[in-house]
Amino acid sequence: MLNRILTIALIAGLVAGLAASALQLLWTTPLIIEAEGYEQAAVAAPSTHDHGSHDHDHDGGAWAPADGLQRTAFTVLTHVLIATGFGLLLTGLFVLRGRETLVTGLLWGVAGFIAFHGAPALGLPPELPGTEAASLTARQLWWLATVLCTGGGLALLVFAPKPVLRIAAPIIVVLPHLYGAPQPAVHAALAPAALQTEFVVASLVTNGVMWLVLGGVGGFLFDRLIGRPGRHRKAARRPRPSRAA
Repeated sequence: MLNRILTIALIAGLVAGLAASALQLLWTTPLIIEAEGYEQAAVAAPSTHDHGSHDHDHDGGAWAPADGLQRTAFTVLTHVLIATGFGLLLTGLFVLRGRETLVTGLLWGVAGFIAFHGAPALGLPPELPGTEAASLTARQLWWLATVLCTGGGLALLVFAPKPVLRIAAPIIVVLPHLYGAPQPAVHAALAPAALQTEFVVASLVTNGVMWLVLGGVGGFLFDRLIGRPGRHRKAARRPRPSRAA
């Protein structure tokens, strides 16, 4: 059983990671490179305002993979590792449920995207280089709270045995948003607004495709390799028809 679980997670993670990497390289990465051009131009030019009190760091000395093969390799590796990690989580939930298919796997993928990307993006949308941001710790804590509340709310909405618990689900989901995401003291970005908007769309689409592929492939493989409890044992115990004498 454990070998099958790991196989499902690894295959689904690999396929989903490669799909996300393709979109990242074709759509998202060019936007990042363009934004980095604005950031480098701002660093090279004499600054007319002080960014010293903000949390965003324009230090160009931090290590980053070189453009070309190195950047491509790190992009693919990162997406495959992230997708595999999510694949292990998703397969574990499949095991708890005991039965999944391609269709239900896609639904799990939608739920995963909403919890880990869609809901957090409502308060903290993906940001291009050169964008002012609040404290990293504050953003991470708010993101984690949003993921937990969204995931927990969706779980109650779908699996709660009592209607009263389902009524509480939307309240739990909106709690982080009522509290509010951490924001910088001054909202500023070096890249044009149109580029920012396209980057948000590209990032969400990329992550959405990753989750759909992850859930779909994972559900399909789970149905094929594990399936409903006892299905394989029943098939093995099914008596063979006797031959006529």
